[in-house]
Amino acid sequence: MKLSELVDQVADFDKLPPREKIQLFAWYLHTHKGQEHFGSDNIRACFKELHLIPGDVGKYVLRMATMNTPDLARERTGFKLTRTIRSQLDAKYGSHPSMQAVSKLLNDLPGIVPDMAEKVFLAEAIDCYRVRAYRACIVMVWNLAYSHLLEWILRDQTRLDKFNDAISRRYQNLKNIHITKYDDFGDCLQERQVLEIANTADLYNSGIFKILKKELDRRNTSAHPSSVKIVQSQADDMITDLVNNVVLTLT
Repeated sequence: MKLSELVDQVADFDKLPPREKIQLFAWYLHTHKGQEHFGSDNIRACFKELHLIPGDVGKYVLRMATMNTPDLARERTGFKLTRTIRSQLDAKYGSHPSMQAVSKLLNDLPGIVPDMAEKVFLAEAIDCYRVRAYRACIVMVWNLAYSHLLEWILRDQTRLDKFNDAISRRYQNLKNIHITKYDDFGDCLQERQVLEIANTADLYNSGIFKILKKELDRRNTSAHPSSVKIVQSQADDMITDLVNNVVLTLT
């Protein structure tokens, strides 16, 4: 994780007092840079990396190590966060292994998805996941996968012909609809109808169809106002399902 990505997760970061910024930078150096100890120069470099004026970092670091309840432990090789402060920051900003795996899965996609619309949806999904906005992340990952499905159908004339032939077989009242371009899907069909028609046309197997239906329901739950709580594990499940079984499978 980059330092800029970490501070993007911190509400009102720019308004934090120097002490809290130094705590966060120290945690970053321990956790993401693998440094057991750090010096004032390392903290100063963090400020500069973010285009911030460091101020008298040395004074703050010494003060944080000599308070009655210190934030920092001073040793011969430098400073390190006390266990209490580090545990607090671990709980607030630390990543579970599953989060690291899902983040890697998303971050590896930009070079794979070919369409610009998909790239936009992916970028927004990554941003939402990084800041733990899981409800919004679920919506954006669905947009990514659904856009990928539509582009996949359109890219091959045989697939598109099968889809158009299946419209009237699945929905007799839609026999006059004929899809020729991307916008036709949204103008003429609901998302669930698209999934059903593609299934009737045998464009994908029953496993992919079940996943798409399940994740559309989850998207709807997330997108509509409700008291349902959306947590990381739900976002993780949806991302891995749709990326592995739709985005990376329908090529």
